[in-house]
Formats: sequence, C-alpha cells, structure tokens
Amino acid sequence: MHPTRKAAVTATALLATVTLVAGCESGSTTAESVNASSGGSSRPGCPDALARVKRDVKAAEDVNAPWSGPTSGPRAVPGRSIVYIAQTLTNPGVEGVAQGVQEAADVIGWRVHTINGQGTPAGLKDAFDQALALKPDGIVIGGFDPSSTAKQVERANAAGIPLIGWHAVGAPGPSENPKLFTNITTRVEDVARLSADWIIAQSDGRAGVVLFTDASIPFAKRKSDLIKKELATCSDVKLLSYENIPIPQANTRTVKRVSSLAARFGDRWTHSAAINDLYFGYAESALRAAGRDGAGAPFNIGAGDGDPSAFERINGKAYQAATVPEPLSEQGWQIVDEFNRAFAGKPSSGYVAPVHITVAANSGGTLSWDSEGYRNAYRKIWDK
Repeated sequence: MHPTRKAAVTATALLATVTLVAGCESGSTTAESVNASSGGSSRPGCPDALARVKRDVKAAEDVNAPWSGPTSGPRAVPGRSIVYIAQTLTNPGVEGVAQGVQEAADVIGWRVHTINGQGTPAGLKDAFDQALALKPDGIVIGGFDPSSTAKQVERANAAGIPLIGWHAVGAPGPSENPKLFTNITTRVEDVARLSADWIIAQSDGRAGVVLFTDASIPFAKRKSDLIKKELATCSDVKLLSYENIPIPQANTRTVKRVSSLAARFGDRWTHSAAINDLYFGYAESALRAAGRDGAGAPFNIGAGDGDPSAFERINGKAYQAATVPEPLSEQGWQIVDEFNRAFAGKPSSGYVAPVHITVAANSGGTLSWDSEGYRNAYRKIWDK
C-alpha cells in the first residue's frame, strides 16, 4: 500500500443517515420531506436493495489495490512520436491523463505533442488537422466523441496511424466503428452503478437528487442515464432535476443553475451526482451563498474523474463528499503501453482499471487514486 494510504481507514458500509429526503415523482418538485429526527419514518428506504448496495460500496471503498494490470508485453519500440488531442484542457480529467501520457513518454523515450481542442466541434477538427499534419506515429483521442471528427479519423485510419481513445467511446477495449486500437476507461456501467449506490447507501435509501451531465458527449450522457436507472431501483430516492450543462460552459452556467436549484428545492435537495467532478468546483460558491454547510447536504459525488481539486474538496469537506476517480496518471501510462503494443504489432492488453470510491475517511489525504505499482510494472515491460 502507498505510504500515504497506510493511515487511511476504509469507510464502513453503514454510512451517515441523511435526515431530509424526498417524496413525489421523479424529475419533479417533491411534495413532502421526511425528517426522522422530528418524528418522521425512520424505516430505511428500499430495504430489500440496501444490504446489497452497502456491501458493494464498502468493497469499492477498499484502499488496498495492488496492481492487477499487465506484467508482460513488448520491450520499448524506440523513437516514436504521439499527439494527444485534448477535448479541452479545462477538463481536469483530460488534463490529468495528458500529464500521465507525458510522464510515461519521457520514460519510454518518445516525443509527445498536446493540442487543445477547446471543447468545440470546430476546435476539435482543427486540432485533429494539426495532429495529422505532424505525421505522428500515434494519436490519442482525449475525451471526445470520434464521430465529431469522422473525416479526420478516416484519414488517420487510411494513413495507418493507430488511434487510442480515452473516454472516446462507451466501452473499454478495441473499437471497429470508429476504428480505435483501444479505448481506455473504467467500465461506465460500474462507475454509474456505484455512484448511485453510494447515494442510496449514504442516505439509507431516502434522498432527493440533482444529476449534472453533459448530454453533448455520448459517453457522459450514457453515464448519467445509467445513474438515473440505478437510482430508480430505490423507490424513496427521487430525481429532483436532471441538469444538462456542457463541460466547456460549466464555469459560466453552473453557479446560476445551482443557485436556482437551491432556492427551488431547499432542504429536499439532499444529494447530487455529476458525470465530472468539476461541476462541484463551480457549484461551491453558489452553495455557500445559499447557506449550505460544506460538510452537509447536498452530499455530492462525482462519477469521474477524480482530479486533485476534487480530492481537495473531499479532504476539506468543502461541498463534495465523494468521487469515483479514474486512475488518471495510470491511464496515461496505459495509453503509452498500448501504443507500444500497437507499434510492435501486438494486440491491446485488455486491461480495465477497477472502480474505486474515494471519501474523506479513506483518501489518506492524497490528491489522486491509482493502483499501486503501475509505474514499476510498465518500466519492467518496456525494459526502462
């Protein structure tokens, strides 16, 4: 275990019960709230599902995660260059993976060029055109839908340039349409399920939830749809609002929307989930202005990506209680390893990182989550 995690205590499955919860139909303003401390029902919501949910959440909060990825593969192919096309570098997850790619490339001895797509269709097309003009050995599709740059993808495929995605399509592993050597991500089904399960467990099955997403990104929309589906398995967990805020506009739109939501729902808003932690960074000022306690409701969980600012909010109990982090640096190293396999004429590794939940009780004060030993494992594979 990492030294900073040895002091971390795995959070117990029996989490704090939220006293204010919602009733009424999903997606609408609630008609009533139940306050257990003032005589309301203390029966846990959805008791049949609660034991399973709490068991799964406890397992996901385990901090002892030894390396379970590849331990063999081709030695380093020398002298290669790759381009990382970032959907937007204002997305901390995209930026964190870019940093991991650069770190791993320095070790393996390759050149990396990062291009910011600025979060717009035109910007991404221009960034991809720039990448192709550099004639690299490989290109990373960093956090955007390849269909938005379909012509550029076709050109890369025709030129024999392997493409590796990060959160580019809905599932990990190789993709035929679009043609990707592999796509790096945790399984979105697991991330979504555990994010929703954390809310169910933390609230003892009684919550009023706001869900933040970016429906312009198919991967993100699918994640939020899966979160909705899992929340619906508990009858006393109510979806108060589904907020579609594009990530590139989150800095300008989130504060206004959160202020409106706080005024509209009041204490009925007990929990939030978001497809990316960054929404809670922008929500912080609005929640503070609304008189909300940073350690209290709404208890917020990010279903990705677990960037350092999210860990800071969790550790400081500042308007975010949990995250389901991607192992961003580790995934950057995996991207480089997958390219090395492609350059050596080998198949992709097939590795998918396990899903983890970070809360203040198990973070150990760290600012990221990665499996233990991945750097040494890849160095041994590459003979570096």
